[in-house]
Amino acid sequence: MSASGGSHLARRLVQLYGGLTLYGISCALQLRAGLGLAPWDVLNQGIARHSGLSVGTATILVGVAVLLLWIPLRQRPGLGTVSNVLLIGLVMDATLSLVPAPGSLWVRVPLLLFSVVLCALATGLYITPRFGPGPRDGLMTGLHRRTGRSVRLVRTCIEIVVLATGYLLGGTAGVGTVLFAAAIGPLSQLFLRLFAPRPEVRGEPVASGTGALVQAPEMRTGSVRL
Repeated sequence: MSASGGSHLARRLVQLYGGLTLYGISCALQLRAGLGLAPWDVLNQGIARHSGLSVGTATILVGVAVLLLWIPLRQRPGLGTVSNVLLIGLVMDATLSLVPAPGSLWVRVPLLLFSVVLCALATGLYITPRFGPGPRDGLMTGLHRRTGRSVRLVRTCIEIVVLATGYLLGGTAGVGTVLFAAAIGPLSQLFLRLFAPRPEVRGEPVASGTGALVQAPEMRTGSVRL
């Protein structure tokens, strides 16, 4: 491998793991805001409350379970996929242990807004290196290919089922859930374009590559837990 190739790989790895770390932090901060979580985090929190596990551990186990669903869908995980499953939950627990829950609404609202923007930034960082989709991304795109339904419809159905299940288990849904659903797509597209490789680096059209990525970020969404 040439020096330039090694440098490019190192930069992609830093971007991947930096993005996943920031994603875990954003999920924990949204939980601390206490105003409603992203759909997948509503599910993770609900499972944690009933199992006695930490939210981060529940996030990892849900990620593993979703990854198992890839087998009949014939999806192939990559380094980014496995890293997504393991790292986000660990970072969530670490962040929750360091950041106390604020009592004042004047602190919780800005914390919620910051967490959503941070989640979108993290999504742009960890998706653009292209080390493989997150587990929920692969589930969505796999079902899209097998059913022939649109990505938007498949994702919407998954999110509704996940949110309803998590809410019934005691997960927190609220204004933060609505804000996340409305804002994460446009914000993620902004950061995906910002962090997309330049043509002179990858030799690929930025617009087409970014457009493909925008269709399936790990948003718990997202994330893109994107």
